[in-house]
Amino acid sequence: MRRICLLTGLVFLFHGCVKETPWTLKGDLPRKLIVEAIITDEVKPHGIKLTFPVSELNQQPKPAAGAGVLISNEDSTWQLIENPPNSGVYYTPGSFFARLQKNYTLLISLDGGVYTAKATMTGGSYFKELQYAKNEDNNLYYIDWVANAFSTEKAAMWELLIDWSMVPGYEQLDSLDNHARMLFYTLPTLDVSEVFAPMMKSIFFPAGTIITERRYSLTAEHAEFIREMLLETNWTGGLFTVAPANVVTNLSNGAFGFFGACAVTELSVTVTP
Repeated sequence: MRRICLLTGLVFLFHGCVKETPWTLKGDLPRKLIVEAIITDEVKPHGIKLTFPVSELNQQPKPAAGAGVLISNEDSTWQLIENPPNSGVYYTPGSFFARLQKNYTLLISLDGGVYTAKATMTGGSYFKELQYAKNEDNNLYYIDWVANAFSTEKAAMWELLIDWSMVPGYEQLDSLDNHARMLFYTLPTLDVSEVFAPMMKSIFFPAGTIITERRYSLTAEHAEFIREMLLETNWTGGLFTVAPANVVTNLSNGAFGFFGACAVTELSVTVTP
């Protein structure tokens, strides 16, 4: 009985600590460059996205157009092309791929400023395929397990590309209604904010769905960037949180984001009853 009273008191305590606070930004936003840049060992055009900050949630970022973007290693230099023009997305040649034991440098020239970052790549790894389960309420399936969230040795990002557009009855739907993309992470740390993070929306899909599972290897520096980003986004708003702060970056000159190089391992799973 004492335990029940204690738990009830904690619920009221946490509820009483919630207070809505309006957040009004003063002045213009700083013109800080935001960089989203991951290169992999896949032979394909690799895109690097450059944008500027926004003042409201879910606001479309303004592209950083007209930049000069180069990637180099000890042997070669590749010039990236903005495509389409004024999109803020810059692509390598289609023959580009990253290699182990190479040091890659990203160089961005924009509005008189120069931004640089360096990245290396750790090796890829084979993995056990994901697990899915059936929801008896709607006879659809959902992702039940992808990977252990904690590993002191092999940090990784997991990308799931879920496609049920070929399943009878779903062919004519909008692509947003018969495709999904999910990300999971295996990190060398285990945070209380992660354990008590807010619940995420479940994605349901029918039998016959094809799931492409992709594992991206992460360096220790890249894993730390992702951890801090999750602390500021997905893991905030739960019972335990952290004080807001800028996320660590490997970019120079005040830019935000990260430049990473990842080895990719991939497999495909077909959902069967």
